[in-house]
Amino acid sequence: MMELGLGVLHLSPRDFWTSTPREIAAAFPSRGPVLMGRADLDHLMREFPDQHD
Repeated sequence: MMELGLGVLHLSPRDFWTSTPREIAAAFPSRGPVLMGRADLDHLMREFPDQHD
């Protein structure tokens, strides 16, 4: 965390030590959730078919 705050974001020591981990993390773009594609869904449907009684 310190390397990111001081090295990458170039925060001053004062700004770094008064920042919360959440604030530092918010400064980086999110990679976002990994979305499931149609092929992934098809695979799951084959592996785990619905059970019909």
